[in-house]
Amino acid sequence: MRWGSMATLILTASSTHALLRFSCSQLAVERLDPLVNPGMAPSPHLHQIVGGNAFNITMDPLEPPPTQASCTTCTFADDFSNYWTAVLYFRARNGSYHRVPQKPNVGFEQANGGMTIYYTPYIGRNSPSQVTAFKPGFRMLIGRQDYRTREEASRFRQLTYTCLQTPMTRTGETLDFPKKPCPAGIMSNVRFPTCWDGKNLDSPDHMSHVAYPESGTFESGGPCPSTHPVKIPQLFYEVIWDTTKFNSREMWPEDGKSQPFVWSQGDSTGFGNHGDYVFGWKDDALQKAMDSNCDSCPQLKSQTISQGNQCTKGVAVHEEIDGWLDAMPGMSPGVEGI
Repeated sequence: MRWGSMATLILTASSTHALLRFSCSQLAVERLDPLVNPGMAPSPHLHQIVGGNAFNITMDPLEPPPTQASCTTCTFADDFSNYWTAVLYFRARNGSYHRVPQKPNVGFEQANGGMTIYYTPYIGRNSPSQVTAFKPGFRMLIGRQDYRTREEASRFRQLTYTCLQTPMTRTGETLDFPKKPCPAGIMSNVRFPTCWDGKNLDSPDHMSHVAYPESGTFESGGPCPSTHPVKIPQLFYEVIWDTTKFNSREMWPEDGKSQPFVWSQGDSTGFGNHGDYVFGWKDDALQKAMDSNCDSCPQLKSQTISQGNQCTKGVAVHEEIDGWLDAMPGMSPGVEGI
């Protein structure tokens, strides 16, 4: 399957088969990472986080988010999970940086930036196969923040970018950053593996307990490998970065070939795209949704986007992240990358 057809297939499938597609407004933009750098404040690079307000410097897997959170920024009010990615910055010709704001996806215009989250139990026109929803304490990571080559990034089959010609563009996905200004912004696409070993809720690298299908892709119905036989929903983030105010060619690198955007860990290639997840649905709400073959799932408790926008958490790391900066948070001036 070509990169450009993946998101289109997922959206088309919603008219025939169930998926959960919903908005999660921005909860925080901070140098925190309780998955990779638990207990560290600040963590090495900046993240943007959505979901339940139990997100913290450390998150004990024995204390599930639903028991710790008082609210969530997500449309489904029983989803106290946390979803996060690196943050996109624009690098000017003089070497200064400016954070790129996020904007809501189509249909979620009232959201405060954030992400669109998908949980898909299956794809195709055949009878659905059973998927096992994530269990309390489950967490995972996809992508490597230090990858800088196409060969490395190809290990992760579905971490891509869409150069939005319009807000509805869903074709032309690439593994690296777009090389020309995108009229409606850049969408980063983060798709997680869909097979689980059935035993471990986490692993030392936060990836080994999950796997991609043995052949093909989730969308093509590829079988899970024997080492990871349990089918889990496909978790998928869409994050739209409003790069439009940086679209003037006069602001782009003078060489006419390079592009000016860089992830907050210092990656200007785009190959270091990555996403983190800590499961936090209340009780068996997600399993019921996956079993019931529903789109909007009226049996799930929901809230308005405006209510989700009101969910907040206290600031743990106080530092300047906006305006024109000499260096991105956690980086030294003139030094990029970790």
